[in-house]
Amino acid sequence: MNWYIKVLKNYINFKDRARRKEYWFFVLFNLIAGIVLALIDNMTGTLTPETGYGLLSGFYSLLVFLPGLGVTVRRLHDTGRTGWWILIGLIPLIGALVLLYFFVSDSEQETNQYGPNPKGFESEC
Repeated sequence: MNWYIKVLKNYINFKDRARRKEYWFFVLFNLIAGIVLALIDNMTGTLTPETGYGLLSGFYSLLVFLPGLGVTVRRLHDTGRTGWWILIGLIPLIGALVLLYFFVSDSEQETNQYGPNPKGFESEC
């Protein structure tokens, strides 16, 4: 939960680096929250089948859009890539697989153009 809150507090930072742990805990919490909110939307009747979003899940998606974009760019920075690599996700299937490979890759061990390795300077949450 601390990793999720850290991402939310750091939502407009597109300059630094993010560890795999920070990124994947954020993704995990978003997945769980999305499922729970979709269930609540379905039970209350606010779920729209065409879009797959309801009132709560749609609001939540808007709320976490910028933090999610920020942590994704910082994760790419951690692997030594520019944040513009996120656009490769627009290519069906291949783009998603390339991004998945980047997200599971280990950090660059040394300081890169985006800052020092966060593994050495970040306390465990």
